Amino acid sequence: MRRGVAPPFQARSAGGWCRLEGVTKLFLSQAQLEEWALADKADLREGRLVVSADGGSDWPLTPAVHVVQLVSGEDTHQLVSRVKTEEQLGRLGAEQMADSILVGDSAYEVVPGYVTEVGAPSPERKPNSETDLLAAFILNKMG
Repeated sequence: MRRGVAPPFQARSAGGWCRLEGVTKLFLSQAQLEEWALADKADLREGRLVVSADGGSDWPLTPAVHVVQLVSGEDTHQLVSRVKTEEQLGRLGAEQMADSILVGDSAYEVVPGYVTEVGAPSPERKPNSETDLLAAFILNKMG
């Protein structure tokens, strides 16, 4: 294993996370999804991101928040600049209210949205696969 490079699979015994080689998790804000929906580029249907550009390909979405900043209290859980799913927030005992969350005595500003997992292209796949098109679409919107 090279230094600084994660092995193909890592898992923590407590079940908190895993990392699979070739899988990228993307956070998409609710505002970005609404913008794409208004432009008929993508839509959220039945918990899935449907991208119109490539014939309606879809990816599963998980509700999540991006923790932007600590508003009051201490960041004892080191949440600032992290993305957390509703399930992860529930395990922390967090309460979400619109664009903020409360964890104990700490309050955070958050951006509501979703997390989706996109696999990296493998060498045997053609270059304009669904995953490549989604990645290009997202990078184009961010740039």
